[in-house]
Amino acid sequence: QVQFVESGGGLVQPGGSLRLSCTASGFTFSRYVMTWYRQAPGKERELVASISSPGNIRSYADSVKGRFTISRDNAKNTVYLQMNSLKPEDTAVYYCNALRSGATDYWGQGTQVTVSS
Repeated sequence: QVQFVESGGGLVQPGGSLRLSCTASGFTFSRYVMTWYRQAPGKERELVASISSPGNIRSYADSVKGRFTISRDNAKNTVYLQMNSLKPEDTAVYYCNALRSGATDYWGQGTQVTVSS
């Protein structure tokens, strides 16, 4: 059974930092591309950052480049999102996603990030 445990969300002031974690089980984590998405109220879900299965290729949305860093630890079945210099517009529910060509993709339950003074 596929399961995700997402953590690290919360309330932070503008300019602050948070580190999200997503720990997976029930599938071969190391074979999947891992991606963080986010969805703000009234908006469509958008891709934030993605990392290849071995972890050597990363990509980011323009809105977070230079502020967010995605990483993974395949030994711990965990993907991380380090978020620095947070802005109010980063407020959203953040989801992790696991994708592999030709296979079903999987979604985490989401963790709320609120950036407000």
